[in-house]
Amino acid sequence: MSEAATTRAETGFDRVLRFTLPDRHARGRIVRLGPVLDEILSAHAYPASIKHLLAEALALAALLGSLLKGNDGDQAGGQLTLQAQTEDGAIRLLVCDFRGGELRGYVQHDAEKVAALGANPPLFALFGRGYLAITFDIGETGQRYQGIVPLEGASLAEACEAYFAQSEQVPTLIRVGVRSGPEGCVAGGLLVQHLAEGEEGRERLHVRLDHPEWEHVAVLGGSIRHEELVDRQLGLESIVWRLFHEEREVRVDPGQRLVRGCRCTIEHYRGVIARFPPDEIAAMRDDDGVIVVDCAFCSRDFRIVEV
Repeated sequence: MSEAATTRAETGFDRVLRFTLPDRHARGRIVRLGPVLDEILSAHAYPASIKHLLAEALALAALLGSLLKGNDGDQAGGQLTLQAQTEDGAIRLLVCDFRGGELRGYVQHDAEKVAALGANPPLFALFGRGYLAITFDIGETGQRYQGIVPLEGASLAEACEAYFAQSEQVPTLIRVGVRSGPEGCVAGGLLVQHLAEGEEGRERLHVRLDHPEWEHVAVLGGSIRHEELVDRQLGLESIVWRLFHEEREVRVDPGQRLVRGCRCTIEHYRGVIARFPPDEIAAMRDDDGVIVVDCAFCSRDFRIVEV
């Protein structure tokens, strides 16, 4: 690959691109994760099936988090948290969040159960009777919105579609692809929504899954192929053009860059611990008088002496 081609390929990584189809009253997001994804996954020695699942979840967190108004690099835009949990599956807990372009996530799992499931276990095998909780924390107002749906379907993307249908009543199409190889892991995702009778930010009217506008957009968006989402040499703008070039107008926002966003520091944990009563703080200390905090996101221990 030439130097110029390499540069073009890299521009499609770790970015969320926004677009709208004004004539169809639809909005969309498209993301591709690369180096940031490898950085997050490298914090734990996950088996392949868990890496694949977490990569999908991180792509979804970026797509959903970018829907928050003002979430374009300003942390005042709020936070999106995606949490999948079960009591009887190989996975106990999956958590991802997105804030101001910062992504992080981790998975708690039973290694023996996961190994027994083989290379490509279905979603139900991993979670059993689990649920998916999606929480939007609105930075400007401090309000919190949460929806909970069963972990049903073939993928986390299908569970997220069910969330929007049940909790938000917004016709939504979501596609996510993941590919691992010698060059690292890539996850790409597409989200398209119908905001009937109004552009983004206006009141939603006449919500119908069989609305002619939505049926048209869903057919076009649904034609995306897994290979396109994870193609290192195919830019995000090129994908949007391939899907919707026949539309009269497509408005594209260059989007925001994404970074690994574990916010753990000794100062942060010291401030959290300081809120507890003195007797509880004393109980936290080990025999050497040190409070050890384990960050599940980055797999690091923080030793706190003074509070």
